[in-house]
Amino acid sequence: MDAWWTCEVPYPYVPQAVLDATDSVRASLPNRWCDPRVAADLFEEVIDEYLLCDDVGLNLCATEHHAGINSLLGAHPMLISILARQTSKARILSLGTLVSLRREPVRIAEEYATADVVSRGRLELGFVKSGGTEHASANASPVNNIERYWEAIDLIAKALTYQDGPFSWEGKHFTHRHVNIWPRPWQDRLRMWAATGDPHTAAEVGRRGMVHTLVLRGHEGTRRAYAAYRNARSEAGLPPVSTDNFAYSAFVYVGDTDEEGMRIGEKLLWFLHTSLKSAPQYAQLLPGTAPPEIAGQAWRSRAKASPAGPEKGVATAQQNAQKLFSITVEQAMAQGIMFAGSPDSVYAQIKKFNDDVGGFGHLTMIGRTGFMTHAEAQKSIRLFGREVLPRLKEITPTAPMLEAAK
Repeated sequence: MDAWWTCEVPYPYVPQAVLDATDSVRASLPNRWCDPRVAADLFEEVIDEYLLCDDVGLNLCATEHHAGINSLLGAHPMLISILARQTSKARILSLGTLVSLRREPVRIAEEYATADVVSRGRLELGFVKSGGTEHASANASPVNNIERYWEAIDLIAKALTYQDGPFSWEGKHFTHRHVNIWPRPWQDRLRMWAATGDPHTAAEVGRRGMVHTLVLRGHEGTRRAYAAYRNARSEAGLPPVSTDNFAYSAFVYVGDTDEEGMRIGEKLLWFLHTSLKSAPQYAQLLPGTAPPEIAGQAWRSRAKASPAGPEKGVATAQQNAQKLFSITVEQAMAQGIMFAGSPDSVYAQIKKFNDDVGGFGHLTMIGRTGFMTHAEAQKSIRLFGREVLPRLKEITPTAPMLEAAK
């Protein structure tokens, strides 16, 4: 099993009274509350943490979000390029640019190709479906978002692999009559990842043979999505894949003792307690974001719904969000969205989760967020690299049996 460390460079230094008064900390909070001097210090610390990961054998992962305190990485290809030049051994995963919101997929391909050349072939590409506040920040419509997502990926993939002169692309959502990127990537074919939890999209990821990563989905959601991936390949007559095609993302903190690991690891839950606050107009009321059978209820109100009615999905989503706002470290560990404690305990937790969900080849670690300090993050990275990673490396890829997707 490989391990990938990530930090979204959060900005928690906003007065709580201000956070309480804003309707969404991921779209509406004025940027006057972001001090660029503090932001510069945060970027410097996090880049140093990535360099430490390179030293101890961890791979690197970077993602992006827009207009909110949960992440200062609104243009994460810039960070990817810095890491490509400043590191020497680690694989670098972009997970990922919000391709359905960008109007120029060819430009994205150019950014990735350049970073791959700078890194001398250590780049991997990950794609994430956009949602909620990201659409508002990009001035994009969520209608047909999934269609744009897959078409953008197809165009990027062709731009990165086509070497015989210009080609034209006349798609449903993107038109580009002269595609011929320079430089071409160092690698002839970059490995591609996709992050999704719903079985329908997981099935398409499986048919394409991409690495499928689940983010904070817990035991049951992960098993269900992995099963949809495998079954889709079987139904399409495609060969089975090993656990190397599966990844899982969770909060991870390693301390000298279980008490220290859990006490400091609890700081990671800031991401859930604070930065997921989003106003309903971004989460529910954008056209196309709710299935037709519940869209009416989403538009009318956020009132308590009857479990028997078609609006059950709205109520369930709200209830799940409320649970995350108040989740404890013990609950997060029980749900499989956090691995925290001493090195022995963290390894045992990861191994048990791996066995419970049928196996995965990659752990993407959310290793710093909220008010965690630079020194605390560095300590966890060193302990994980020295005492946990060698044992994870011994978990070799397997080809699990097919499992019914529920």
